[in-house]
Amino acid sequence: MGHAGAAAAAVRYLRSAGTPVPVEALPRPELRCVGADERAPVDQAEFRRVLGSFATGVTVVTAPAADGEDGPAGFACQSFSSLSLDPPLVAFMVGRTSTTWPRIARAGVFCVNVLGAHQGDLCRGFAVSGADKFAGVTYDAAPVSGSPRLAGALAWIDCTIHAVHTGGDHLIVVGRVDALGAGEAPDGPLVFHRGRFGRLDGD
Repeated sequence: MGHAGAAAAAVRYLRSAGTPVPVEALPRPELRCVGADERAPVDQAEFRRVLGSFATGVTVVTAPAADGEDGPAGFACQSFSSLSLDPPLVAFMVGRTSTTWPRIARAGVFCVNVLGAHQGDLCRGFAVSGADKFAGVTYDAAPVSGSPRLAGALAWIDCTIHAVHTGGDHLIVVGRVDALGAGEAPDGPLVFHRGRFGRLDGD
């Protein structure tokens, strides 16, 4: 929750209990970026190995063709997360060297497609650079942005780009949710763990 959140919760509790003593939330702590001379001596291969222990879902982020482009854009993305309920925001991370991100940025909108366990091959297709990623892929248009909404996806989140922040060798893209929906999930979500696709066991 953080210091400010905990303090605010305490204030609400004390006020509801009728406590006469005025209580103020602590000020928000100062935030700063880590300097280049403060980087921890972590081997990149070890970083990848250890962080690979964190299992994630898998998405494909898509966008409609911007003016002058031949077709829609899309890429496979593990680094996706819900961010805020009010307003409804989500976020995904994309490498600064991505050739797909500039096309999404020009479109100004995107759709996050949450993949099911049966869509591993589809994900691999969207992870390839330079190919026609939409060849043979069935999709329709998301209702607000017009971004490709992939057939068979477990869920879709239709967004407008809200903000973009830097994060080392990646960009943090925040999207405001305009529409969303979920379908049936007979086989559960596609899961990525330690460099391999998997699925959840059990109900």
